[in-house]
Amino acid sequence: MRNKIMGALLLVTVLAAMEGTIVSTAVPRITSDLSGIELVSWVYAIYMLATAVSAPIYGKLADLFGRKKVMLAGIVIFLAGSALCGLAQSMGQLILFRAVQGLGAGAVMPVTMTIIGDLYTETKDRAKAQGWISAVWGVAGVLGPLMGGFLVDTLTWRYIFFLNIPFGLVAFMMLAANYKEDIEKVKPYIDYKGAAIFSIGTIAFLYALLEGSQSQEWGSPVIIGLFLFTLTAYIGFYGVERRSPEPLIPLHLFSNRNISLINLLTLLVGGVVISITVYLPIWSQGVMGKSATEAGFVLMPMPVCWTLGAILSGQLVERMKPNWIITFGTGIVTAASLFMFSLTGDSPSAFIYMATGMVGLGMGLITPIFMLTIQSSVQQRERGVAVALNTFTNTFSQTLGSAIFGTIFNLTLLSEAKKKGEGDLNFNASFSEGHVPEDKLSEMHGILASAVHAIHGGMLLAAGLSFAVSFALIKRRKSKSQEYQYLKHG
Repeated sequence: MRNKIMGALLLVTVLAAMEGTIVSTAVPRITSDLSGIELVSWVYAIYMLATAVSAPIYGKLADLFGRKKVMLAGIVIFLAGSALCGLAQSMGQLILFRAVQGLGAGAVMPVTMTIIGDLYTETKDRAKAQGWISAVWGVAGVLGPLMGGFLVDTLTWRYIFFLNIPFGLVAFMMLAANYKEDIEKVKPYIDYKGAAIFSIGTIAFLYALLEGSQSQEWGSPVIIGLFLFTLTAYIGFYGVERRSPEPLIPLHLFSNRNISLINLLTLLVGGVVISITVYLPIWSQGVMGKSATEAGFVLMPMPVCWTLGAILSGQLVERMKPNWIITFGTGIVTAASLFMFSLTGDSPSAFIYMATGMVGLGMGLITPIFMLTIQSSVQQRERGVAVALNTFTNTFSQTLGSAIFGTIFNLTLLSEAKKKGEGDLNFNASFSEGHVPEDKLSEMHGILASAVHAIHGGMLLAAGLSFAVSFALIKRRKSKSQEYQYLKHG
């Protein structure tokens, strides 16, 4: 029975995870059919934004109404969004329906991890199960673009969305038939006001980050206004949560040392991952002169090694203290970041493959332990919202990292171009010879190298801080009121 439930969770997780990447290879065909290429970024962003905003709400609902009901509802919303995306007749419709998809996907990660926490009481079994879920995200990073390209070439881009429906229905039926849970019969109080204020404030904040990172006009009245609105909304949210008998996000979670440290680590390492994902292909093409296909392959070791690290993490829990695994993993990520920082235009490709693989290995080791630590640091009735808060932090770190690193990249690019008197260079042009005058190509390579090197410096700083923070988990003081099973091993 437990294996069938686990199979359903793995299936629905891979569907939700692939939706973040499967669209990438279909974008040219989508814009050809629907027009609106200027809106392409929102096809990605709206999915991420909807997922981030809804995750904490689903986590709280899972604690109130039970994991099964909320998970099944999330799957239905996700499949409805998928069907609508496949039927979209304009870019505006596609963006709207991607938001519906994201609202469904927001239930998958937090509720999946919460169900696993309930199913597996033994620390080592829970770590292994969560390692497999984490591995699925790594596999999806490889399979998504490949599957998207195959469906676009052989059928139509619409099938990248329709494909979700049969597999999602199988997962739905498996969970409905096999997952049983005991729910305490109480009249739930739903914090509608808190949920509304949190959603509106978070949407404003993430939109400001996305818009600012694209336009780089951080001083515009719109972006400043959005940030002020966010601040006002969060202050109001704090006041509502203090008075609520059943708050959306219990404020005492922020005083839980383990949870605060894990969320801080999630924020830091999330920035490392997004910096590699976005800027390493630019380095490969713009500095080392590789083709687009070759640039895509330099990222491949990260999801592959992430999968291996997640599987290994479940095995190491039996032999190492969980907190030491986190330190070991962040140490690997920091070493990889140091290698990336030392890159030059003449660095061998094998050096880059090794560094990206090390990042994946370190992330695979620590991600399941993050979940294990969070679940073991709260009571069962708050497990859903605690996991969802971490899921939100993970998604938020990608948006924040994109904004910060995008600003660093653009400012460095502009500064270096002005220093060399090359302010007229077109960095949107192809990096290959023939598209840029030969005398300008070497200058372009040098300026891009400086800009990406600055990104690698920020990446090293984030990784180094994560390594330092990991020691705070080791030195934590045991709480007399919370003696959980994993502390015997941690």
